[in-house]
Amino acid sequence: MSLPVFKVEPGRLEGLGPGAVLTVTGPEARHAVTVRRLGPGERLELVDGAGARATGELCAAGTDSRDSMDVRLAAVSADPVRRPRLVLAQALAKGERDLLAVETATELGVDAVVPWQAERSIVRWKKERAAKSHDKWVHTVAAAAKQSRRARWPEVLPLSTTRELTALLGRPGTAGVVLHEQGRESLAGLLGGPHRPWEAAEQIVLVVGPEGGIAPGELEALAGAGARTLRLGPEVLRSSTAGPVALAVLSAALGRWDGAPG
Repeated sequence: MSLPVFKVEPGRLEGLGPGAVLTVTGPEARHAVTVRRLGPGERLELVDGAGARATGELCAAGTDSRDSMDVRLAAVSADPVRRPRLVLAQALAKGERDLLAVETATELGVDAVVPWQAERSIVRWKKERAAKSHDKWVHTVAAAAKQSRRARWPEVLPLSTTRELTALLGRPGTAGVVLHEQGRESLAGLLGGPHRPWEAAEQIVLVVGPEGGIAPGELEALAGAGARTLRLGPEVLRSSTAGPVALAVLSAALGRWDGAPG
């Protein structure tokens, strides 16, 4: 059975080894002691969201506070940084379909997500709700990262306009893919062929449009920034499905799923 996972601040596990005792405080400790009701001797994992992972056992819980626990570490390791970096630029969508896409993408190993205010996005992050909406994405990613036992959590980048998204696509070492039903080539077919144009890229950005599709002017701008327009298959997928499916195809083709968990 998988061990329960709790997050500590980045850097807290640095320099620690077997036998060290780490005091964890705050909501994560409260969740372990009060909600999960873990007791002394029970094993768990700690991650810092930046790649560090430790296994250990609870040696004291709730002695002075229910917001504190002491964990004796048994092993500390670091999950590798995977290249190329996989980034999902997800258009804002109604019915929280964008959140569903981000949640599933996190479980599938995405390295960063970009909320995209597309021209045809029905949902709008107006000034008064932008920070709250962005926080919701951050919390969704955090919950999915813990559920999937990730030590390295995806970055949630700021809300992007189409202009800002084209700037991201134009960065050196970036390969861009716009997922679109009218693409002449398929993502799977291109990656499965003898020529794999993105293996040398530092990051691959997958662009997914809203329910109403990507506007023609946006497609032109994204293509002008170097992104390739590709389809996934004969079926037309929802905005919440396309990105995770493409991530699965890329992960398999790039060998991400050949190694150990993490």
